[in-house]
Amino acid sequence: MRLKTSSAGDSVNYRYSGILVHPTSFPSPYGIGDFGKGAYDFIDFLEASGQHLWQILPLNPITSYGNSPYQGFSVFAGEPLLLSPQLLKEQGLLAEEDLRVIPDFDPVRVDYEAVRAYKYPLYRKAYQNFLEGGGTALQEVYDDFCARNEDWLSDYCLYMAIKDEQEGLPWTKWPEALRNLSEKDRAFWTQKLEKEIGYYAFLQFCFRFQWASLKEYANDRGIAIIGDIPIFVSPDGADVWANRELFQVDTKGYPSVVAGVPPDYFSATGQMWGNPLYDWAAHKKDGYRWWIARVRHLLEQADYVRIDHFRGFESYWEIPADAENAITGVWRKGPGEELFRAIHKALGEDLPIFAEDLGLITPEVVRLRDTLGFPGMRVLQFAYDGGESTFLPHQFDTRNCICYTGTHDNNTTVGWYNSAPEYSRDKVRRYMNTDASSISWDFIRICLGTIARYAIFPLQDVLKLGEEARMNVPGVAEGNWAWRYRDGDLNSGMAGGLRQMTELFGR
Repeated sequence: MRLKTSSAGDSVNYRYSGILVHPTSFPSPYGIGDFGKGAYDFIDFLEASGQHLWQILPLNPITSYGNSPYQGFSVFAGEPLLLSPQLLKEQGLLAEEDLRVIPDFDPVRVDYEAVRAYKYPLYRKAYQNFLEGGGTALQEVYDDFCARNEDWLSDYCLYMAIKDEQEGLPWTKWPEALRNLSEKDRAFWTQKLEKEIGYYAFLQFCFRFQWASLKEYANDRGIAIIGDIPIFVSPDGADVWANRELFQVDTKGYPSVVAGVPPDYFSATGQMWGNPLYDWAAHKKDGYRWWIARVRHLLEQADYVRIDHFRGFESYWEIPADAENAITGVWRKGPGEELFRAIHKALGEDLPIFAEDLGLITPEVVRLRDTLGFPGMRVLQFAYDGGESTFLPHQFDTRNCICYTGTHDNNTTVGWYNSAPEYSRDKVRRYMNTDASSISWDFIRICLGTIARYAIFPLQDVLKLGEEARMNVPGVAEGNWAWRYRDGDLNSGMAGGLRQMTELFGR
């Protein structure tokens, strides 16, 4: 579902707003938010509060190293932990007794290891029941899913099955024959690990089934979903293993250079992400096939796509793999407009892409973004550090942008305000004409009132939560991506207040 936008003949300036929250944050008795009741309740809240956008983080299966959704085993696959056991039961894949004993999970923090220990055995039971005919009604749909997604599913499932056989080792530490599968060896391992491969295909089928149902529920209520594409991929994943000719890695899979960013607002030494960099010449040679498939796939999952680190398509920060930090990197030219023209030509439609254009943005990056017509980001928390920031609402120079109170990488607005220097807090109070007693809603009101076509705010700001509810601290490896809210935290009074404010500003 795509929302209307203004055109030359329109008399209406279409304006939209919505909420940023990842499914892991939803209430659920199973230790982590999922695609069950908590997700549907949230969509009902969006509708009641007059919102038309729901922004999420990447849905790919996380590698468990820090549990970041920006590090996944595949950019095409979905995270199994998001599956709802209750929905599996309703499909006949689990029994009531399977869900009778549930650990006493923390309702406001995700303990990923504890959740894995609980959920993975349930998924094994569900798969066994499926094989034994418990999901007979799903078999035809499952077969169709496998056939339609063969181009990525077979690589991913074989990769995960071999990874299990290799006791979880990164593929760079596998035996040579497994790192570089010959056609004969691939046939051998596919046969040997047939049941395990089927298990991973089953999980992806369940993921697609549950997510598609949830997306349809949202779209039917006038709510569009903004997905997220991390620009880079995990070094330990099926993407590099199966397509290493498209990445700057050696025959063993080790990169000589890795991705990151130079020193910026978030870190004085920059950020060294460790992701392998693309061989853009190789991508160009085959017509950007892999990227076209990736964007097509994401646009089946979501209505819009936010591309993380958009500036990397103009120029990216290349860091020696053995460097201590990101300071010693250099800028290299990216594929630029050519890549997106190829995607546009292949998909045959205007690309509903939002550009994450934060950080060190040059005129060349701005030119690329505007030439392609992609909305960029304006973050209000960045507006009050002093001077006439371009993030101040009266400095917005275009409607074609997204105004955020903050993002998943920022502190919550309450947390930011409480820790900001007094000159920033003073400017906020004077600019917003407020006593700051409800500062996050002050930010939401200003965000809604800007000329930006899209206004988005994290759910933590709606709930007026402090630093304890922060989703991520960039450059910090542990303790992120764990925040959850409780069942009952969202209520009709909150929805009514947000709806009134949203309608006041014509969204």
